Amino acid sequence: MDIDDDDFFTNLDRFGRAANNNAFQERLRQAPRDDDAEIPDVPPFMLEEEEETPLQQLIRHWMNERHSPDILPNEGELLAGLLDHIRSQSETVQLLRTDPSSSEEEHFRIMLVQTEVERVKFIVRSYLRTRLFKIEKFARYIMTNPEVQQRLSESEVEHARRFARLTDQHFYHSVLQSLPDTQQTLDDQPPFVPSMVTEPDKARAVFVLARQDCPPVRLPDGTALDMQKGHISLTPYSVVEQLIARGEVELV
Repeated sequence: MDIDDDDFFTNLDRFGRAANNNAFQERLRQAPRDDDAEIPDVPPFMLEEEEETPLQQLIRHWMNERHSPDILPNEGELLAGLLDHIRSQSETVQLLRTDPSSSEEEHFRIMLVQTEVERVKFIVRSYLRTRLFKIEKFARYIMTNPEVQQRLSESEVEHARRFARLTDQHFYHSVLQSLPDTQQTLDDQPPFVPSMVTEPDKARAVFVLARQDCPPVRLPDGTALDMQKGHISLTPYSVVEQLIARGEVELV
């Protein structure tokens, strides 16, 4: 029996649509109802979190350092462990790249590992540059405040000392030696005049994310702020300074 080409494809398309519709209707009948699905009591980001990896810890300290107006404690031990891991990973990548028996899939994996290593290097450099910027900005404040010096490593304290000394020498030879003896100091505190020593502005507002349920904190206007886990607040840095030090909140 002769079949016209147009009729053949028309019937085929009609049959395909019918089959697809039947299969779709069958899947629809067997699909679970929306009201049968269990809805979590809390959002996913408020569920119990797994223990942080060293990289996640570094990212958290990096973000805290970038957003904090004050210089935070040095994370030398964490950095040392990550740098050792980066060094061993880089050596392994170089050995595998020079291995002629490596397959194309292995080379692709090597490229992914190398990309991740470069990402970690970027975070480490940015973290150290942020600390270096603060050390040079608050060099005189650091050298006059022993409590702040305890947050720094020995090399950071030595850099702050040298930078403060060079700055003092520069100001003296440029300007101060031409002034009267009573005006040649850089730490005068006359009344109603801002201090000549640059200090961190702890009254600056920061965004904080509660990593756990935090005890109430007192705001400058006297009201209490209760931060639950996952809650983001805008507060002066001085209000949450201790919470940041204890790791109960992080800056965002």
